Amino acid sequence: MQSSEAKKEFIQVWGSLGSSWGINRTMSSIHALLMSSSKAMSTEEIMEALQISRGNANMNIRALIDWGLVKKRFVPGERKEFFEAGKDIWEIARQIAAERKKRELTPVLQVIDDLKAKEDQSDPHFTKLLNEMQEFTTTLTAVMEKFERSDRNWFFKRLMKLFS
Repeated sequence: MQSSEAKKEFIQVWGSLGSSWGINRTMSSIHALLMSSSKAMSTEEIMEALQISRGNANMNIRALIDWGLVKKRFVPGERKEFFEAGKDIWEIARQIAAERKKRELTPVLQVIDDLKAKEDQSDPHFTKLLNEMQEFTTTLTAVMEKFERSDRNWFFKRLMKLFS
């Protein structure tokens, strides 16, 4: 398989995986394209490579910037905006974990806290459910925070201890 064929397949597979993770396929494809590119790319280059519209490209590039996965790069002598993605897979995973925690776990904890404040304790089954959900979500949040702060060696040592 030639390099350009492998790169196209990587972009396609990463896009499909993104859909499985609840992330827009185009957003994942743009991320894969930028990760696999040796240079920063303009919106026009991204549009051409993925055969997408300017609006679709702009919207998804902004989302990737919001996630902290893509950064703007200014190229001397160019008026266009250029974008690049980090190449360190460990850092990418940590950034995605941080963003998922912020977007998914933190709101769940807030809802549980709100419900517990309104709950009158008259239904022990519901009270138990809320307490278990809060405990689980709090534990998962703590794990995600450890992962965000950890370095590779520490994380893999701890992971290996779990499986031994």
